[in-house]
Amino acid sequence: MATKTTSKTKTTTTKRRKRTTSRNKKKLVIVESPSKAKTIGKYLGRTYKVVASLGHVRDLPKSRMGVEIDNDYKPDYISIRGKGDLIKELRRDAKNAKAVYLASDPDREGEAIAWHVSNLLKMDDNEKNRVTFNEITKDAVKEAFKEPRQINMDLVDAQQARRVLDRLVGYSISPILWKKVKKGLSAGRVQSVALNLIIQREKEIRNFKPEEYWTIDAEFAKGKERFQASFYGENGKKMNLANNDAVQKVLQKLDKKQAFNIDNVDRKERRRQPQPPFTTSTMQQDANRRLKFRTRKTMMAAQQLYEGINIGEGAAVGLITYMRTDSTRIAGIAKHEASQFIHENYGGEYAATKPIKGKLPEGAQDAHEAIRPTSVFRTPAAMKKYLTPDQYKLYNLIWCRFVASQMTPEVIDTMTVTITQNNVNFRANGSKVKFPGFTKVYKRGVEKDNLLPNLEVGDQVKMVSDDPAQHFTQPPARYTEAALVKTLEENGVGRPSTYAPTLDTIQRRYYVRLVSRHFEPTELGEIVNDLIEKNFPEIVNAKFTADVEADLDKVEEGKKEWVQVVDSFYKPFAKEVTTAEEKVQKIEMKDELANENCDVCGAPMVIRMGHYGKFIACSRFPACRNTKAIVKDTGITCPKCGKGTVVERKSKRNRVFYGCSRYPDCDFVSWDKPVGRNCPKDGHFLVEKKVKGGKQVVCPNGDYKEEVQK
Repeated sequence: MATKTTSKTKTTTTKRRKRTTSRNKKKLVIVESPSKAKTIGKYLGRTYKVVASLGHVRDLPKSRMGVEIDNDYKPDYISIRGKGDLIKELRRDAKNAKAVYLASDPDREGEAIAWHVSNLLKMDDNEKNRVTFNEITKDAVKEAFKEPRQINMDLVDAQQARRVLDRLVGYSISPILWKKVKKGLSAGRVQSVALNLIIQREKEIRNFKPEEYWTIDAEFAKGKERFQASFYGENGKKMNLANNDAVQKVLQKLDKKQAFNIDNVDRKERRRQPQPPFTTSTMQQDANRRLKFRTRKTMMAAQQLYEGINIGEGAAVGLITYMRTDSTRIAGIAKHEASQFIHENYGGEYAATKPIKGKLPEGAQDAHEAIRPTSVFRTPAAMKKYLTPDQYKLYNLIWCRFVASQMTPEVIDTMTVTITQNNVNFRANGSKVKFPGFTKVYKRGVEKDNLLPNLEVGDQVKMVSDDPAQHFTQPPARYTEAALVKTLEENGVGRPSTYAPTLDTIQRRYYVRLVSRHFEPTELGEIVNDLIEKNFPEIVNAKFTADVEADLDKVEEGKKEWVQVVDSFYKPFAKEVTTAEEKVQKIEMKDELANENCDVCGAPMVIRMGHYGKFIACSRFPACRNTKAIVKDTGITCPKCGKGTVVERKSKRNRVFYGCSRYPDCDFVSWDKPVGRNCPKDGHFLVEKKVKGGKQVVCPNGDYKEEVQK
């Protein structure tokens, strides 16, 4: 009897231990980045363990195609090299966890990461373990964990189709480029379109023929008040002045001694609407234009603001909503909060009753909200002390754009005046801001009042002076990063997450270079584009690429099978690959003589193309491996040693700097170009700096400045 009692007691104790162990187990949450894990971990508390997968854990192999073309394009995923220990740790944590949640980013790529992690951990596909949130704030995160869902396989398939398509294109065309042009080259769906756009623009510039035209600006006076007007036409009809003869004919009809009549005064009230909040594309464009941020830099700062900043409240907080979006939608609660802030800080007359709704670009997914601050009450001024300079600049831009989007229009009083003598018409335009509206927060360009005298029909004015000027039409401008992103989006090429890596790739491959913030194609870029354009015309066709993107969207919506989309693309493409392998002749990139001999062996030096651009190398390579950087001599005497000259060099990060030609004997270096003169105040050498509107000569050692040279 006693034995039985002891046995029962042991069984009960074992069950209690199991229950206690089960209670002590934590719930595991897997996200992509450590900073995101740290922020979410503080919100969820001790019953959760939050870890990072450090991005993708599985991918296609780098050494081979990794796609079984004859088996419905089945991808052969492998664990990413170097992540073995991390994967073991994730498996161990999952085994010891009470439950596992996958909380990667709320987009296609985030869904694919969750699916890959789920597969590695052998999780149940039907289990509701996927958690998504558009902003990393305490309320948003806790609310999301109340309603986990299953992994959305339509999103995964859309991302999988994109990855397979990119692999098929890249691993089919790149070997041809290696054989026919040079090793190390690559091609891709979106990058090929981007490169083609840059080169097409360059061809337009080369083929551009300037056309002459003239203008006549004049100064008029009404009493003591003076104002500017420009030639408009004759007899009320607009007229272009093609040459100086046309200008002289107009001027011969005018008599400066006689009065000019005010024929028409048109007063109107113009309303300028605010722009909608940022999408990924518009954020990249505005950050490039206003902050001079490269696209990659913008996305890096935005990622940090989204994942969480420690603002001294005990836990980090995400300052902005998810930054990969093509939507301008705003949550109702955010609109209400913005309205309250505007009422309290600017007044009710500044708060829009019906905020502007942005027009979605064609093919936009509209899956997430626009980019906005998670709380409008966290003003940029209040957050500045917690942010790096780059984070602050971008947060300020996002905050101002969002608040402005919820404000009333700017109201401008405009005045257009027609001035006539002998049927020759001049026009003057004036404007005055009547009500600033949204511009109280977010300026759009230079806004200045241009006041005209109080003129009425029948008034007479005098011409004080005339200023005919010759002009020539200008070629289209080269693409900036902002302009290229805008063009790609307008053509439906790529998606918010693809723009930054695409622009980065075409620069790393040295297909293009940035000169004064504008893209210029290199010789190598033109050779690669020409080969792809002739042999794979659809790859560089923006409309075709946009149609593929539209098909991927249909996969995401569950309206198309991903295998079908890949198959319809690959079958005709594979034929082009076979033809190109046979037809394309090897392109010899001849070395250009550098007009100097090798310091080591005396053989002629030649200019060669490297990973980071052109350099000088010995023509006997590989027997002689002597190389030199290409430097541009400015002809300015070195301000330090007085013996060498200042030459232009490039750093490892491709940034231009200036040094002495006698380096290493002289270690003079400057980020700004010396001008060959010394400061009249302290004798320090002067340098040339780029400023808005032109260049300015300054003393880096003091406050001496010269006028801006336009």
